[in-house]
Amino acid sequence: MTESSENQTAENLDETAGQHEIIEPQEPSEPAIETGEPETAASDQEPEPTAGQDKPSRNWESLLLFLVAGAIIFLDQYSKNLVESALELYTYWAPFPELENLFRITHIANTGVAFGLFQNGNTIFTILAIVVSIGIIIYNARLESGHKLLRLALGLQMGGALGNMIDRLRLGHVTDFMDFGPWPVWNVADLAIVSGTILLVLIMFNDERQEKKLAAQEQAAGDPAELQTETVTPQIDESATN
Repeated sequence: MTESSENQTAENLDETAGQHEIIEPQEPSEPAIETGEPETAASDQEPEPTAGQDKPSRNWESLLLFLVAGAIIFLDQYSKNLVESALELYTYWAPFPELENLFRITHIANTGVAFGLFQNGNTIFTILAIVVSIGIIIYNARLESGHKLLRLALGLQMGGALGNMIDRLRLGHVTDFMDFGPWPVWNVADLAIVSGTILLVLIMFNDERQEKKLAAQEQAAGDPAELQTETVTPQIDESATN
């Protein structure tokens, strides 16, 4: 072999060695450990309900009792003051003379309760009104939200009781003036007490009916219906046998 051919062969080997890169072996990476729990974004997690979640709504509803009671006391005292300033005690005024036997304003003094019942009990009824009002306020503070009608009924009763109690403290008797035919004479506070009592009875009756309905549904859900199986008779193709 000539010297020129050997030099050319050596150059070709150097070029071939330069074209191939040496790849160093890499250490295998450790596989990720799967926990089996799906990853969830922090924004997708719903906040857990807190114990006082309905506290703001309950506070607003609790004010309904005092608003209703305050309105009843205002209307009751305002109407009584008008009658006391315009009519002498045990006198009356007929705004519609043709209906005098059915309706008139009669100013009387009542030492009993609503509609003139249980006379001469001012001290007892004053103490009773205070005790009942305190009990209603405590119950209203502990009552959960969603009982607006119940708070309305309690507000009517408390407003009526306090309205008549104010009369007993300032006059020694209750001023009655609404005179409808054969009915006993009454006032706005008496109307509020009776209306609140009727509304409370209706609420209790409705709650009892709902409880009975719910109990019947739970009993029906607890007793599974009997499975009725139908017997299927196979039909034989007579044409195939023939």
